Amino acid sequence: MKPLFAISAVLVAATLLAAAKPAPIPAAKSPAADDGAPWPETQIEIFKLAPGKQEAFFRDIARADEVSAAGGQPPIQLFVHQDGADWDVLLYKPIHTSDPTPAQRAAMDAKAKELQMETGPAYFVRIRKLIASHTDTRTYGPITAAQWVARLEAWRTAHPGVEEK
Repeated sequence: MKPLFAISAVLVAATLLAAAKPAPIPAAKSPAADDGAPWPETQIEIFKLAPGKQEAFFRDIARADEVSAAGGQPPIQLFVHQDGADWDVLLYKPIHTSDPTPAQRAAMDAKAKELQMETGPAYFVRIRKLIASHTDTRTYGPITAAQWVARLEAWRTAHPGVEEK
């Protein structure tokens, strides 16, 4: 991937995520305090779709959302490109701290079978027919700048003199 594309994609993702308000951001107590709680994590995927494959891609995402709903899981949040950088769709997927229960997993597996969805290697063969390029990254967030600074300051307090070496 070209560095300019990566930078543009990250900037666009940050702008879109801020506008979408995917989850409330907990207020930081102060830049000098860090409660040590794990930050939320998110998977962001950016796709450039193959010519003529946009509808098939969105229908596949809709089917995946049906499977998630069967197990009481949230849908994938997506952002559709309108102007600017060279990408078509961005997927925003908060990473959950717990796995689906066995009952939820069974309901999801049954729905996937009902919808005749590919899994495993067959899924990757199918998805590659729909996309021209893809990149993804795992991130912390949403968080505030004050939370990030507080975490850095807490680390520095716990490790005096380390940065001077």
